[in-house]
Parts: sequence; structure tokens; C-alpha cells
Amino acid sequence: MVLASFLSVTQNLGYPLLVVVVAVEALGVPLPGETAVIFAGLAASSGRLSIVLVIVLASAAAIIGDNIGFQIGRRGGRRLLERPGRFYEERQRVIAIGDPFFERHGPKAVFLGRWITGLRVWASWLAGASTMTWRSFLLWNALGGIGWATSVSLAAYFGGKAVENVIADIGLYALIGAAALVIAVAGVIIIRRRRGARTGAPPPPA
Repeated sequence: MVLASFLSVTQNLGYPLLVVVVAVEALGVPLPGETAVIFAGLAASSGRLSIVLVIVLASAAAIIGDNIGFQIGRRGGRRLLERPGRFYEERQRVIAIGDPFFERHGPKAVFLGRWITGLRVWASWLAGASTMTWRSFLLWNALGGIGWATSVSLAAYFGGKAVENVIADIGLYALIGAAALVIAVAGVIIIRRRRGARTGAPPPPA
């Protein structure tokens, strides 16, 4: 029921909601951008949205939002870090660490940061406040944004299809029962291993 409600909201608000959430998260506001892409992919798997439009719009929103965040970091973030006042020494240490890091690893951080929650939110600001050039940022951010939007949305899309097929084959209640059994068995194994660790006894075989 919860999943159905989320998919209904995704369908009703549709593509504008996806674009706004992803773009605003890329600006540096901690919103659930990846969650929005996942639910859009799930909605596409059930025919509520187009998976092609989900990928295109999520990619564009991520790239545009990140580049605005980069410019904000470049114009305001650097001055904020260099301004005298409270925590000046700490801010200078951020610059001392951030500049050489983005000079050496900036492309990797910008590209791979798309798949890391905390870095996804702040990478554009940090890159803008560093000495990384905008052209380099634009290239690697575009590659990362397209790769991230494509991989996350397709994973949700095909995952949703797989769940639908399993439910159709064995039934919803059988699927829930199987999942509950797996969780219960895993819980028993973890508890027994912890007890064995406390007593010094060798853990039981998995």
C-alpha cells in the first residue's frame, strides 16, 4: 500500500516533481533526489511514466543543478571560506585540504560523487570553491549525471518488472512469506554468532 501510494504521487506530480527534487538536491539542499529517481523508475516499470523521459529529465536536472551549485561555490563559497572571523583557521584547513584534493582527484570526485549521498549534495559547491576549472567540472559532471540517472532509473525499472513477474508467478503472499523466512534465518544466524563471540565458542557454520 505504501509503495502504491508513492507511485500514485509520482504519477500525479510526474516529471516536474522529478526535475525539481533532483535539481534542488544538486544545488546543495539535502533532498531525496535519488529516491525520486528510483520511484520514477518504478512508476515507469508499471507504465505510469516513460523510462526514456525519466532518464533524460533526471540527467538534465542533475547537470543543471550541479552547475548552478558550482557557480555558487565559485562566487560565494570561496569568499565565505576565506573571510576572517569565527572558525577562520578551520576554514583555512578546508581550503588547504580541498584545493590539492580537487586538483588531483577532482574529476573522480565529481563523477563518482553522483553515487555517494553526502558527496552528491556537496560536490558541486566544494568543486566550485576549489581551484577546479569549470570546463573540467562540466565534462565529468555531465558524464556522472547521465551515468547516475541512467543506472539508478534502469535498476528501479527492471527491478520493478522483476518484482511484478515474481508476484505474478508465485503470488504476493508467497513472496512476503519467503522474504520473512529469509530475514528470520538471517536473524537467527546473527544472534548465534554474537552469542558465540561473547562466550568464545566457534561460530556455527552458515
